[in-house]
Amino acid sequence: MTTPDRQRSRTGAGILRTALRRNAGAMTWGTVLMGMYQAGETAFPIALGLIVEHTLRDRSLGSLALSIAALAVIITTVSLSWRFGMRILQKANTTEAHRWRVRVAAYGLQPVARDVDLKSGEVLTIATEDADQTADIIEVVPLLISSLVAVLITAVALGMASVRLGLLVIVGTIAILSILSVMSKRIGTGTREQQARVARAGAKVADLIIGLRPLHGFGGNHAAFLSYRKVSTEAKRQAITVAKVNGAYAGTALALNALLATAVTLTAGWLAFDGQISIGELVMAVGLAQFIMEPLRLFSEMPKYVMIARASAERMALVLAAPPVMTPGPERLSAGGDLEVDSIRYGSLRELKFHVSAGEFVAIAAYQPRAAADLASILTVNVPPDTYEGVVRVGGREMKDLSIEAVREHMLVNPYDGEIFAGTLRTNIDPAGAGRMIPEAVEASMLTDVVALHREGLDHGVRDRGANLSGGQRQRLSLARALAADADILVLRDPTTAVDAVTEQLIARNIAELRRNRTTIVITSSPALLDAADRVLVLDDGVITADDTHRNLLTTDENYRLAVAR
Repeated sequence: MTTPDRQRSRTGAGILRTALRRNAGAMTWGTVLMGMYQAGETAFPIALGLIVEHTLRDRSLGSLALSIAALAVIITTVSLSWRFGMRILQKANTTEAHRWRVRVAAYGLQPVARDVDLKSGEVLTIATEDADQTADIIEVVPLLISSLVAVLITAVALGMASVRLGLLVIVGTIAILSILSVMSKRIGTGTREQQARVARAGAKVADLIIGLRPLHGFGGNHAAFLSYRKVSTEAKRQAITVAKVNGAYAGTALALNALLATAVTLTAGWLAFDGQISIGELVMAVGLAQFIMEPLRLFSEMPKYVMIARASAERMALVLAAPPVMTPGPERLSAGGDLEVDSIRYGSLRELKFHVSAGEFVAIAAYQPRAAADLASILTVNVPPDTYEGVVRVGGREMKDLSIEAVREHMLVNPYDGEIFAGTLRTNIDPAGAGRMIPEAVEASMLTDVVALHREGLDHGVRDRGANLSGGQRQRLSLARALAADADILVLRDPTTAVDAVTEQLIARNIAELRRNRTTIVITSSPALLDAADRVLVLDDGVITADDTHRNLLTTDENYRLAVAR
């Protein structure tokens, strides 16, 4: 997406304008074809009136054949124009919805500023339902224009028979749209609130699923379920409110359209009885009165869909306008490199300084979990560089001068609670399908027993969030994914907390062997990993208080021995 498009995507109106501009060609052809469809539909009762009029004067077979041929042309035009018009519009609609889904998903994967209150469940709803409803504007506008064409043709045709009939259609249409436009604004407001409540409910249930086992552990599941019930009930009530408004809108539109059609029919009948219009014109008027209900229905429903599309576009703008954690810098990184943390002050970190050389295996023993979390957040680029003091350098380049893509291309920070997604063991280890280092990563993470346990091997199915795996298996699978990525700089946080001591010892040795000559940092309190590292940095009270090997620290530092010895 170009820079102007990005700026237009910061508002709901801008998103709609971008969608319309990008599909101007498809919408033009769709409008022409749908206009032909509506014109053909309108021409049918007009042709019937003319046929009746001429048949009464000339009852020849030639006139009958000509009339049948004319009706055949009209029916063919109606059929083909609808078929190809809707094909063009729906293809453009589907394509545009896909573009916005990808766009929202791409932004959702980027860290954004903390003051933006968007959770993963909400982003998912925005990337699916809101993207679809926003793209509906591509169909709405052509249908609106084509319905207007039908109403105008009807008004002109009736006006040629009687000015009173033509004015009745025009004035009635304006009155109907005026009434419904007021109701559509309420629909837009209600829909926006409904989508927000549904998204919050989705985010709540996603959080519940993630923490279900810990909740059961300390008996907090009942309170959590009550919290979800409250959010879900609010979403249900709002959905019912919106449904009631939609029902009232549809009922009002149908009643008003029927009232106008009845008024046209009765007026035409009175004019025919009074001799002011002919029998053929009466047939035409009655036919048009019945036909006009459909374009009037479409015409009257369009404001509602416009408001829904606008509400969805404004919700998408929440994601697309969210400020990024980092502004992409111009510099790139070369392969390899070191990591330097220079005088960082953030959260519980105070003047934190350390340097990890290229190819070194360093363990960080953090005495306070909060300090480990703050350090991981900075290295993961989950916090903007301008919100903390100090500098982080990757490969000698300051992180603030690099794009997030450049940082992640060379440095991978694997969290202790890495996501496991539905698929197979293979797709979880190698999501990109690159096929590199999968056997080595499986062996190093000690996932071999899980693979051997199932006949399908690496193609064994994994449920969403690894529901069919144990905690240790999920942790080893996440570790295998991190190792298979073969990043220049790999940061692991507590990668072995859910495995037994023997397996932990083997994993520590395997990581050291597999990552030989590759920069590796492990934030851990595991004696096995601390011993496998080239050196250990002790992070206490926000600063590095010791830098030595694990075995030297055990003999010289009483606090260290008490903190890590098991």
